[in-house]
Amino acid sequence: MLASIRNIFSIPDLRKRVIFTLFILAVYRIGAQIPNPGISGSALAEFWEMQKGTIFGMMDLFTGQNMSRMTIFALGIMPYISASIILQLLQVVWPYLEKLSKEGELGRKKITQYTRYGTLFICIIQSFGISMLLEGLKSPGGLAIVPNPGWGFKFMTVLTLTTGTVFIMWLGEQISERGIGNGISLIIFAGIVVNFPRGVQSVVEGLRTGDMDPLRLIFLVVLMLLVIAIIVFVERGQRRIPVSYAKRVVGRKIYGGQSTHLPLRVNTGGVIPIIFAASVITIPSTIAQMIKVPFIQNIAQQFIPGMPLYSLFYIGAIIFFTYFYVSIIFNPTDVADNLRKYGGFIPGIRPGKNTSDFIDSVLSRLTLIGAIYLAAVAILPDFLTRGFRVATLPFIGSFLDQNLPRWFTQGLNVDFYFGGTSILIVVGVAMDTLQQIEAQLVMRHYDGFMRRGRLKGRRG
Repeated sequence: MLASIRNIFSIPDLRKRVIFTLFILAVYRIGAQIPNPGISGSALAEFWEMQKGTIFGMMDLFTGQNMSRMTIFALGIMPYISASIILQLLQVVWPYLEKLSKEGELGRKKITQYTRYGTLFICIIQSFGISMLLEGLKSPGGLAIVPNPGWGFKFMTVLTLTTGTVFIMWLGEQISERGIGNGISLIIFAGIVVNFPRGVQSVVEGLRTGDMDPLRLIFLVVLMLLVIAIIVFVERGQRRIPVSYAKRVVGRKIYGGQSTHLPLRVNTGGVIPIIFAASVITIPSTIAQMIKVPFIQNIAQQFIPGMPLYSLFYIGAIIFFTYFYVSIIFNPTDVADNLRKYGGFIPGIRPGKNTSDFIDSVLSRLTLIGAIYLAAVAILPDFLTRGFRVATLPFIGSFLDQNLPRWFTQGLNVDFYFGGTSILIVVGVAMDTLQQIEAQLVMRHYDGFMRRGRLKGRRG
């Protein structure tokens, strides 16, 4: 490992790329410390203490806690991700975009341009909505978050937040073009891991004060390593369908006659299904913050983390959105048509519809495994910190609460510093970045991070 790191800095081009990436990430972190003008920081901090478990808390995760501190990067890169997802969905229903997606590099550039326009539009709408929301909010202590509301504050908020997101988008594109790794993913990665030292500090403080005993700390470390190992194993998991190509004679040359494989990932949807599910499941809590109606408040209480109804709907939403998203980004019919077009076939399967049905059946089984895996990783932090409060279940709640173990109903009182969504992002982005560095090293005849075999990322 140390030799490989030395090799990275011994190659001038790779050294420049790595240093450039670190420099851009440093610029992003510096900008994340600049507050948005016209906001009371103390009142805002009190308000965000009440937002855990709502959709605002999920948005704060992807902004690297810029939203809770209301910096100029408060919107983060989420508008760009939202615009990208919308464009992916439109490619299925809009023939023009579907045609563009099949036109190679030129079509990709056009879709990227539309994504940027969509990002700008979403930024303007969201920043204006945030400015109006902040003007009407007060902290639990009664302090106004915006001391001087008005159109001046609205205009300044729209200008700073929109400019901040566009600047982050530009930084991400610079990393992808001149640095190493995927720029957008690395920016999200940086926003998540920056909180890890704070978690370590709280652990040390807990050991010093006696709130956390050494045995619980050992359990936490072992559990985190185990979860990371499982994520790496599943993210690298593939089902390789064998594909053969018939021989073709073109002039005096013979083409084809080769055997290869069609890789199908276990987790084809990545972390997107969890994002969709978390956004949907937090809607009741978010509405309850705005509408003070007892009936709605009672329903919203069942959709806070730790409640059985929350866990049930969260798991169901993850499974649903996993199938939904995979059906959008992967079309077995197109794959079967491309195989037939280039003379490829799956041994024992007829080309055309039979091939499409076979790929679809294999993908459906893999997607189920991937959905269960995503649900388990996403629900684990809630279980460790809060447990499952089965006492609220009708009819059998009190019986289960009395007979189930205490650790099941009350949790283990363990702070899991990487939640399900964040740990998937951190591990996945790290694997992809290391894979790109590995490819650069091997291309220049240097040893990579693994002397035998190749380091495989999620796309490896």
